[in-house]
Amino acid sequence: MILRQFYLNCLAHASYLVGDERSALAAVVDPQRDVDQYLAFAADHRLRITHVFLTHFHADFIAGHLELRDRTGAAIYLGRAANAEYAFTAVGDGSVIDLGDVRIEALETPGHTPESISLVVYDTTTSATTPAAVLTGDTLFVGDVGRPDLRAALGWSAVDLGGMLFNSLHGKLLALPDATLVYPAHGAGSLCGKALSKDTVSTIGEQRRVNYALRPMSQAAFVDLVTTDQPEAPAYFTYDAVLNSRERPTLEEALARELQPLTLDQLLAAQHAGAQVLDTRDPAEFAAAHLAGSINIGLGGQYATWAGTILDTTSPIVIVAQPGAETESAMRLGRIGFDQVAGFLKGGLAAAANRGAESDASHNDGLIVSTDRLSPDVAAQRLASAQPPLAIDVRSPGERAEKWIADTTHRPLNSLRTAALVLPRDRPLLVFCAGGYRSSMAASLLQRDGFTNVSELAGGIAAWEAAGLPVSRG
Repeated sequence: MILRQFYLNCLAHASYLVGDERSALAAVVDPQRDVDQYLAFAADHRLRITHVFLTHFHADFIAGHLELRDRTGAAIYLGRAANAEYAFTAVGDGSVIDLGDVRIEALETPGHTPESISLVVYDTTTSATTPAAVLTGDTLFVGDVGRPDLRAALGWSAVDLGGMLFNSLHGKLLALPDATLVYPAHGAGSLCGKALSKDTVSTIGEQRRVNYALRPMSQAAFVDLVTTDQPEAPAYFTYDAVLNSRERPTLEEALARELQPLTLDQLLAAQHAGAQVLDTRDPAEFAAAHLAGSINIGLGGQYATWAGTILDTTSPIVIVAQPGAETESAMRLGRIGFDQVAGFLKGGLAAAANRGAESDASHNDGLIVSTDRLSPDVAAQRLASAQPPLAIDVRSPGERAEKWIADTTHRPLNSLRTAALVLPRDRPLLVFCAGGYRSSMAASLLQRDGFTNVSELAGGIAAWEAAGLPVSRG
């Protein structure tokens, strides 16, 4: 048996290839949309990908099942409760897929979603009756379980799904032998749960001992536990869950359409017509100079998740990137199904430096703007002045509860657009986060929405503490 985990850090997403050396057959489980790595691994190990499984319709990324189908001819497998526009084979309790000496048995494990399945994997050269591993999708994580509230927009009650999740865990997964390896679809950083471990593999026995959601309790207590204090889900989650059930263009087709170089005039015309200008450079570079009205989401952080949180799924996107990073910028948007990229600024921001050659003088005033990034000492001086700025902490509620800077207000980044409606426009604003990544996004959103006096705390609260300045703690 060959069992390989592929881990995508920026989405905290784990996918798998399960193969059989004797038969040279392989299955890919919960693939990311850019599938070259699976094809390369299969070729290196002389395997043929014949099956592709989705454990459920993922909400936080677009899976690569259609890409693998089109490039390898693999058949798609979904849970019996699934409905999809493309052809698939429905599997559930009692379904067996033989790859040769490797056997995969499906378990219906609804709860995170109604169509969720888990896949029990046997290496029959070792034992035909004792499983080697179980691929649990988002039903069971290392240290957590899947949240049951992500289908509310599609008419599913979190309480009803929570009850299903309880039964799936206790009636099926925890019935497996303690030595069974547990391979989930996500790790720490995913918003599909609230306490995921950094570990990406465990065992049933270890999870029985340490997982807070698997402690002995009633079903009602479990449902209350897993429906409380979940992180706010980005708006794109429902969009992606639905898109994963639909026939759609492949990533290769989308990128071929999207990666069109634009002149500065073309970009400005698209912006004027309602396109979102997405600058994917590092926050420090963005702060020094950027196009007015552009939004900064740097490639160096959780780019796709924040793009899905901040950007609109219906408006075109035009990209400003470091030259050479345009494909990565668009591809990582494609991982979450944001295929509405209308092109990228040819030559990056440098194209605006000689804007006289590309745009008449009437367009030049205020075209390039900057954001002040204040050192902790300067920020502290301004906050202690007679007319201090309004300091806005854009971290999550959990981070804020642990420690905060006194006399600052809290507006989490994912709700900043709503909060901006009541923020003062006649007072300077100073935004900060943990280290500077999210504050750059926040400042760019505020500037785009017409706030003219916005600055950032360079380095965030981490730099503030490093400078010896005081913080309050919960």
